[in-house]
Amino acid sequence: MALAPISNTYEDFIKAFHPKSGLDLKFYKQNQMQRRILSFMNSHGHTTFPEFLKALDTDQILYDAFFKHLTINVSQFFRDANQWKTLKDSIIPLLLQSKSPLKLWSAGCSSGQEPYSLAMTLMEYFPTARFTVTGSDIDVNVLKQAKDGLYKQNDLASTPPEFLQKYFTLSDKGYQIKDSVKRLVTFQHQNLLTDRFQPGFDFIACRNVVIYFTDEAKELLYTKFTDALRPGGILFTGSTEHLFGMKHLGLKAVSSFFYQKQ
Repeated sequence: MALAPISNTYEDFIKAFHPKSGLDLKFYKQNQMQRRILSFMNSHGHTTFPEFLKALDTDQILYDAFFKHLTINVSQFFRDANQWKTLKDSIIPLLLQSKSPLKLWSAGCSSGQEPYSLAMTLMEYFPTARFTVTGSDIDVNVLKQAKDGLYKQNDLASTPPEFLQKYFTLSDKGYQIKDSVKRLVTFQHQNLLTDRFQPGFDFIACRNVVIYFTDEAKELLYTKFTDALRPGGILFTGSTEHLFGMKHLGLKAVSSFFYQKQ
C-alpha cells in the first residue's frame, strides 16, 4: 500500500504509517515514540517525515529495520531468572492443581525465546504435564526467526547449561532448538491492540511489551488479557509493569509480576 503525501508533522506521519503497517502509533506515548522515530531517521540520513515515508514505501529493507526498531524486539531465553524460578516453583504447580492440559500464551513473543522457555520449563520439570504454547507478535520477520528456531550466543546468556545440552544443537550457524521443543510451540501474527483474543488461557505472559503504551492502551490490553484468561488463570508481566490500580479488572497479585484472575 503506497503512502499518501503528508505534511511534516508527527501526527500526520503516524496517520499515514498506520494503513501500511497495521501499527497504530497513537496507542504509544508520543514523546518516547517520537524520539525513537527521529533517532532512526537521523541515523539513516532522513530529515523530514514526508521524505522518510517515501523511503519506507520504496525500500523494504529500510521498512523492516524501522518496524523492528519500533516494536522493540529484545528478548532472551529465561530472562529474569528469579521470575522463572517462581514460575517453576509456584505458578505452574498452582495451575496444574486445577487444570490439564494447560493452555499457555506468550504475547509479543519477539523471536520466540519466551514461548520456547515456557515449553522447556514444562518439559524439564513437569514431564507428565500436557500443554500447548502459543507465541504471537506483530512483526512477521521475528516470527520467521521464531519458527526457524536458530539463535545466537547472546540469546542464551541466561539459559541453564544443562538446557543448552539437552534442548539445543550447536552448529556453525548458531544454536538450533531441537524439534522436540519446536513441535510443542505454535506461532501466529497478531496485533494485540486490535485483534480478538482466543478465550480460556491458563497462562498469559506479556512482558516488556507495554513500556511505551499510553495508559489508555494499557487499560485496553490488560482488560483483553483478563477476558482471555479462565478463572484462576495467571497473567505474567514484565519487571517494570506492576499493575497498580487495576483491581477493577479482577486480578490479584499472587507473586511479584504474577496476577491471578479471580
